[in-house]
Amino acid sequence: MQRLFSVRYRTRLFRELWIILAEGEKLLGLSITDEQICELKAHVDDIDLNAIAAYEKKLRHDVMANVHAYGDLCPKARPIIHLGATSCYVGDNADVMIMREGLQLLLCRLVEVARKLSQFCKQYAGLPTLGYTHFQAAQPTTVGKRATLWLHDVLFDIEETRHVLDSLLPLGSKGTTGTQASFLDLFDGDREKVKALDAYVANRMGFEKAVPVSGQTYSRKQDSMILNLLSQIAQTAYKFSNDLRLLQHLKEVEEPFEKHQIGSSAMPYKRNPMRSERMAGIARFLIANAQNAAMTASQQWLERTLDDSSNRRISLSEGFLAADGLLVLFDNVVDGLVVYPKMIEKHLDSELPFMATENLLMEAVKKGGDRQTLHEKLRVYAMEAGEQVKEEGLENNLLHLVAKDKDFGLDENDIAQLLDQSQYIGCAKIQTEEFLRGEVADTLARYEHLQAPESKLEV
Repeated sequence: MQRLFSVRYRTRLFRELWIILAEGEKLLGLSITDEQICELKAHVDDIDLNAIAAYEKKLRHDVMANVHAYGDLCPKARPIIHLGATSCYVGDNADVMIMREGLQLLLCRLVEVARKLSQFCKQYAGLPTLGYTHFQAAQPTTVGKRATLWLHDVLFDIEETRHVLDSLLPLGSKGTTGTQASFLDLFDGDREKVKALDAYVANRMGFEKAVPVSGQTYSRKQDSMILNLLSQIAQTAYKFSNDLRLLQHLKEVEEPFEKHQIGSSAMPYKRNPMRSERMAGIARFLIANAQNAAMTASQQWLERTLDDSSNRRISLSEGFLAADGLLVLFDNVVDGLVVYPKMIEKHLDSELPFMATENLLMEAVKKGGDRQTLHEKLRVYAMEAGEQVKEEGLENNLLHLVAKDKDFGLDENDIAQLLDQSQYIGCAKIQTEEFLRGEVADTLARYEHLQAPESKLEV
């Protein structure tokens, strides 16, 4: 990602775009020679960033600095470099090409996260765990089912990334205000050749077509669409990282913690969720960064204003770099998740008596008890047990109270049979398995050819 957004890579794309323009114009009849084009191609990689910077300091214009530096290397082709074009021909088209590659990289990383999350879901599909709503104890689910919520969001991001990639369009060759007046003049008023050049440029860039209309730039709503996608990815990662931080507090699931890692400079025992916290911080930046593109798109004046340029150089590049780093972290954390089944079982056991009250009530009624009387007794016992847990720090004794009450007709063995954790997870295990066999398998099969580049977490 750093390579894609480097000055050197963007400079090379400028030169590729000038070659495409020259070849298209020659093909359509302009007086451009093979020798000139060969010269341009021969020096496409001879990039002297210092020479370009010197020109820019003098000219105060980045594109013209590149034109002059390239022209110094290609004296025969100098007269036809940038012929008929405006700065946005290279600027906007290069940006779209860079962002397309950036999105393809992010798609690879998303697919890799999905693969690893799917394995985690499968491994823990049937492990009962206490569910939480409002971070208060609620009906049990399974560790795998909870993880499907993270995976579902990742699948959403995969499809959104694919949609954005399919929706991307380059500027093409539109001229200074989008009217293509300069190209119409070059081709002596031949509108068909102007259209053909626009299509040729887009096709050579790897797109089916260019934007149908524009001012000097493509609509900045396209940037907004892209940064909104990065925000969506960040929302997914943020939710995961927050959930994991809560679970790490409960000592149920932890992010990777290396042998010599230090959690706190003052407290040697601490295992801080620093990777999840870093994910949250980067995600927050990406969510806020989407507003840059929204403001830029809404504040463009007529055919163009330049206040987009400086903002886009920061918001687009930093957005992609942040999203890439965020997904590297996401992948790393998912790959090293540590689950503690005994702690999970302990927490579930401590709350299960409250959740088992309906089952206890039904079983007692089967043995001849009065439903309304027993319901009231269960309510009173539940309040008493809750007070003992919260006010005295003792174990939950609800089941002991029920077993002692002869009106229920249930002994300790009867009650123990009603406390099988797997009886309280509903369809969680089945839902997880069906999801993995269905939407997850379909998505992973569709993108099985994608492989994310290896990335190592340095710190």
